[in-house]
Amino acid sequence: MVGNTFGYAFKLTSYGESHGKAVGCIIDGCPSNLELCEKDIQKELDRRKPGGRLASKRKEEDKAIILSGVFNGRTLGTPISIIVENKDVDSKPYEHIKHVFRPGHADYTYYAKYGMRDWRGGGRASARETVARVAAGAIAKKILDKFGIKIVGYTKEIGGISCDVSGLSVDEIYEKAEKSVVRCPDEEKSALMEEKILEVMKEKDSVGGIVEVIVKNVPAGIGEPVFLKLDAYLAFAIMGIPAVKGVEIGAGFKVAKMRGSENNDPIVVGDNKIAFETNNAGGVLGGISNGDDIVVRAAIKPTPSISKPQRTVSVDLKEEIIEIKGRHDPCIVPRAVPVVEAMVALVIVDLMMLQGLIPKSLI
Repeated sequence: MVGNTFGYAFKLTSYGESHGKAVGCIIDGCPSNLELCEKDIQKELDRRKPGGRLASKRKEEDKAIILSGVFNGRTLGTPISIIVENKDVDSKPYEHIKHVFRPGHADYTYYAKYGMRDWRGGGRASARETVARVAAGAIAKKILDKFGIKIVGYTKEIGGISCDVSGLSVDEIYEKAEKSVVRCPDEEKSALMEEKILEVMKEKDSVGGIVEVIVKNVPAGIGEPVFLKLDAYLAFAIMGIPAVKGVEIGAGFKVAKMRGSENNDPIVVGDNKIAFETNNAGGVLGGISNGDDIVVRAAIKPTPSISKPQRTVSVDLKEEIIEIKGRHDPCIVPRAVPVVEAMVALVIVDLMMLQGLIPKSLI
């Protein structure tokens, strides 16, 4: 199985299955002398871990343990290994459906590719794997913080209910979003989103939405034409997250309905430097950052594990009706926010290191 390593200069290798002994990651290429402890990683893992009235009832501590690459509170420049043990595993609900393929899941495609699959909670295809991404992203965020780069994500939309953050600073967005059970910085829309999730829960169904991430203070000039453009790399990274089915940069799909005069961002002088009146480009032109805010959105599909009866087929090609039991999120969007942030952070750190903008030692 290939495809478990992400990055060129700052590399993340992810490992583990949903109901295995542990999940984790190995980060190679991290500069030395970065102050790092398990609390730094735990802060981010706590934001994505299960639990709560609108999320999976699986109760994982998601306690991060650093096995290597850190000495006396600083990175050594050697591979950093992080492990998170799976403590609250219950595979019993999957026993009676292990012979069938769950609609919307990767059961059939993994079976078609490998001739076998881990039927316990989705195995490697489970969103449990994103623990590794968030752990690595926590380190990437610490590096970017050294350069004044800030990454903030929030729930833009759930079930067709959308919020507007115009007029809010990224600090305000973060503060308000983290107080919301659905990670929406708009209190009114947050309440409506909660109602929508509770509604679909009663109907034994699920709902999707949109995560938006804003990146502040990325300097102009980041990105590698032609095949490693910043926006292309972001799309690649985010599309690799479980449940993501679409990515937008800036105005995104709205550009299809715009004229050039509407879509082009007028160039002006602001604070004695090049600036833009609008940001339809989402901070990227020609695959290279233009110094404006990077704005990226991810479309998250409804959680495929639902209790409603669904048609499916067994391994021996018999048509069956399946009703999925167990502990599942009726809406994965709020927990996807730190995951999307993490992948954005990994992309920016990797590109900056490729350009030599981040030194090998952060003294």
